[in-house]
Amino acid sequence: MLPVKRFTEFIVQNNLFSPHSKVLAAVSGGIDSVLMVHLLKAAGFNFAIAHCNFQLRGAESVADEAFCQNLAQQAGVEFHVIKFNTAEYASAQKISILMAARNLRYQWFEQVAQQNGYNAIAVAHHQNDTIETILLNLTRGTGIAGLHGILPKNGMLVRPLMFLSRNEIADIIKGNNIAYVEDSSNASTKYARNKIRHEVIPHLKTLNPNLESTFENNLRHFRELEQLLETTVENLRTKMLRTEGEDKAIAIADINQLQPKHLLLYKLLQPYGFNEATVDDILASLHKHSGRVFESEAYQLILDRAQLIITPKRKTTTPALLINEGDHTIHYRAYRLTLLHDDSPLIIKDNPMATSIDADLLVYPLTVRPWQQSDFFYPLGMKTRKKLSDFFINRKVPLHTKAEIPILVNGNGDIVWVGGYQPDERYKVTNNTKKVTIFELFKL
Repeated sequence: MLPVKRFTEFIVQNNLFSPHSKVLAAVSGGIDSVLMVHLLKAAGFNFAIAHCNFQLRGAESVADEAFCQNLAQQAGVEFHVIKFNTAEYASAQKISILMAARNLRYQWFEQVAQQNGYNAIAVAHHQNDTIETILLNLTRGTGIAGLHGILPKNGMLVRPLMFLSRNEIADIIKGNNIAYVEDSSNASTKYARNKIRHEVIPHLKTLNPNLESTFENNLRHFRELEQLLETTVENLRTKMLRTEGEDKAIAIADINQLQPKHLLLYKLLQPYGFNEATVDDILASLHKHSGRVFESEAYQLILDRAQLIITPKRKTTTPALLINEGDHTIHYRAYRLTLLHDDSPLIIKDNPMATSIDADLLVYPLTVRPWQQSDFFYPLGMKTRKKLSDFFINRKVPLHTKAEIPILVNGNGDIVWVGGYQPDERYKVTNNTKKVTIFELFKL
C-alpha cells in the first residue's frame, strides 16, 4: 500500500500546500518522482506534471520524455515538457553540466507555474538527498545554513517526500509494482554527489545502520540552532547598526563585545556581501589600520577610527560643475548650492553650510567639484596653507564622505570654500570689502 496518510500528514505539518492548491510536479521518470506522482494522485491533489528533456543521453532522454507523458495520461493530468540544449548552455555560461541543468529546470518550473497559476512546485527530494547535501557542503566548506540540509519548503518549492528514505521509496515502488525509468548517469561516480551516494554513505552505514534517522534528529537540532542564531543576529542588527543616510555604521567598541566575534560579525555583514575571509581581515585590522577600505560587490566597508562604515559603492564619479556669474542655483550631488550677491560686507558666522566671500576677488567661471589628493587651502584664521587631506583628518571627516563634500574653486584655481566646513582665509570679508557673494548649501 502507498503511505498516503504519512504523505498528507507531512504536507500539513510543514504547510507545503493546501488541499485546494494547484501543484506542479517536477518529474524525471525516476523512482522518486514517479512515487510522488502516485502519492499526489492517491491523495486527491490537483496537480500537473512537468518534465525537462536535457538532451544529454540520446535515446534514453527520448524514452524518459515518452514515459513521463504516458504517466501524465494515466494519471489524467496536464503534461508540460521542454527540451533544452544543456551542453550548449553550459559552455556559453562556463558552468558545469549539472549546474546548467539545475539553472534551466528551476527557471522553467517557475515560468510554467507563473503562467498557469500553480501554487507550488513539488520536487521529489527525500531524506538521503539531505544527507548527501550536508556531506557535500561539509567537504566544500559551509556555514550553519549548510548544515540544515534541504528544507521541506522554500518559497514555492516544496519537497513532500522528505519523510521517506531511499530504501523506503524502493520498497514502496517494489511492493506496489510501480514502473519507473532508471537514469544510467545515477550509477556514475564522476559526479561528486554520486560519489558520496555510492562510496561514502555505505561506509558510514556500516558505522551506523540508522544513519537516516540519526541525521533527521541532527537536522532538527541544526535548524533550531540556525533559528536561534538568526534571532540573535537580528537583535544585534537592531542594537548595533546605526543608519546614517545611505550608510550603516557599527561602533568598534560594540564589535569588541561580540562573542563569538567572527561568527556574529560575519552574520551582521553578510547582507552586504562580505565573505568570511574579508571578516577575518577586518578583525585583524580593527585596532591597526584606520582608513582601510574593504570591498564586496556592491558595498565598501571603511575602517574609520572608532567605527566601521558600510556604504554603497558609487558607480560613477561626479564631474566638475561650472558656476557663471549670473547663476543663482546649481545642483551638485546631494546638495543645492545658492548664490546671493549683496552690496553690504556681510559676515556669516556659526553656519558651516553658508559663507560670505569678497565678491571682487572671484574670477568666473567658478567650479564646484570633489576634492583631489593634491588640494590645499588656507583655512580661515590661518596664514599658512594646509593640505586638504590633513584638514579632513584633523576634522575627523569619515573617509567615505570626503568625496561627497563640495569644493568651491575660484577661476584662478584657488579653493574658496570647503563646502560645509570652512572658507579660505584669502577670500574672507574684510573692512575693505565693497560687496559679497553669499554661498549656501542645502542638503537634498
